[in-house]
Amino acid sequence: MNAPGRIGAPPVAAVLPDGRRRHFQHGPIDLVIEAFGAPAEIDAAYRQARDRFETILDELVGELPALRSPVRSAEPTVEGTVARHMHRACAHHCEGYVTPMAAVAGAVADTVLAAMTARRTLDKAYVNNGGDIALYLAPGQSLTSGIVTLGAEAALDGFSRIDAASPVRGIATSGWRGRSFSLGIADSVTVLALSAAEADVAATLIANAVDVDDPAIARESATALAPDSDLGERLVTVGVGGLPPRKVASALDHGVSAAEQMLHRGLIVDALITLQGRSRVVGQTQLSAA
Repeated sequence: MNAPGRIGAPPVAAVLPDGRRRHFQHGPIDLVIEAFGAPAEIDAAYRQARDRFETILDELVGELPALRSPVRSAEPTVEGTVARHMHRACAHHCEGYVTPMAAVAGAVADTVLAAMTARRTLDKAYVNNGGDIALYLAPGQSLTSGIVTLGAEAALDGFSRIDAASPVRGIATSGWRGRSFSLGIADSVTVLALSAAEADVAATLIANAVDVDDPAIARESATALAPDSDLGERLVTVGVGGLPPRKVASALDHGVSAAEQMLHRGLIVDALITLQGRSRVVGQTQLSAA
């Protein structure tokens, strides 16, 4: 749930060395995008994506107080397109504590992808925002994504092949080792959902649920680490030592329970939950081992 802040440096757009992908960066937002199709359509798609990307950070910064406030109902309290998308994704989970910031990375990816594909004829495209990925697939197309888990060292633990017939259009990963704060101890939770924003908030909340009490777990208040955190004084995980197998199993059970509830409500399609070398899969439809 790390928040964007007002950044003086202008947005940057670059062609990556492979000549196919584009890299967009503005403050904390860091995107890799790629489109597939006819060259003229790809070029137009990249221009559209860049134009929309350049407006997003200022749009979010303008509504930060509301975006850092808990979602209480389905009725949005924000105005911007990205902010409202964040709110909609989080409103499914408003029975617990969640702010729109839980969906920010995925919502940015969704928004840039929508701009990228508008009025374009493409085979497929993706926007990868630091591991939170929005997908576009024309009929008959597919994309394969590597699933990287965040243990003591990042590892390629599996693959997800998404076909156009699948409802999945978003992939996101969260956990205490990731770039945002976590209330839980999951090394990583990867979620497949209908959009990147929905996958983002689900991964965050499932990762929060993977938890037990143990002296090997170190926590600090979120505001001690980041004074403007939307988590306030809630304790976030900063370190996890070796845990007894029974506690690893218990923590994973809690994460599986949260994921299964989301699966039954139609909020996610798949989830891969990992902790200290052990993993659980919920859904089991589009994840395969490496």
